Amino acid sequence: MNKIRIIPTVLYRNNIAVRGKKFNSWRVSGSLLQTIRLYSLREIDELIFLDISATQKKEINFKVIDEFADECFMPITVGGGIRSLTDIEELFKVGADRVCINTQAFKNPNFIKNAIKTFGAQSIIVSVDYKLIDSKFYVFINSGSINTNIELKDYLKKIEEIGIKEVMLTSIDHDGMMRGYDIKNISNANINYNFKLIASGGAGSQKDVLDLLLASHVDAISCSSIFYFTETTPLSLKNFLSRNKINIRT
Repeated sequence: MNKIRIIPTVLYRNNIAVRGKKFNSWRVSGSLLQTIRLYSLREIDELIFLDISATQKKEINFKVIDEFADECFMPITVGGGIRSLTDIEELFKVGADRVCINTQAFKNPNFIKNAIKTFGAQSIIVSVDYKLIDSKFYVFINSGSINTNIELKDYLKKIEEIGIKEVMLTSIDHDGMMRGYDIKNISNANINYNFKLIASGGAGSQKDVLDLLLASHVDAISCSSIFYFTETTPLSLKNFLSRNKINIRT
């Protein structure tokens, strides 16, 4: 059995760390650099950084990424506004270990194929955001602002055929609500498709994480609000899961 990765996710815009609910109601949660330094002190294994405004602005602030990458002493994944192979190459130059692509992956599957061919499948994560609409789950892009009208199951099949090896799957309905993960959809995706999953959206307690891992057997968990609004830290979560017989990367 693979060792489970616990990955804090840092959302930011205009160089400020933010948190929201259901991809909305964004509020400032602190300095981006202070947030990074705090996680660095906690000796976490991996971090995900997502610029929630880069797609709308149609630009990536490489300077900011370069600055915060210098503060990181762990592998980092960077996402937001990525539209070209040149963008990916530049992100690697300024310190990213992997990239996470959402909107452009949906709009241009050939771009993802070329990215995999150029940089290797291990370097590319596709981010998939979805929401329940009239009893069906639809994929959303542009930081959750645009309904693609494509059902989740159909899109996951499509990116599987492209050859992507890891998907970050986020329920918009669960995001920031701290009421637990969308266990059913995450479990179905993990069983039915040939890629690894980073499950995202909904952790409010250590038990929420344990319940998901026991039910779905995903390879990685993305968390954000639980580390900000509760006393849970990445280390305390790992210790809790280890006591409950979950094989955790240490």
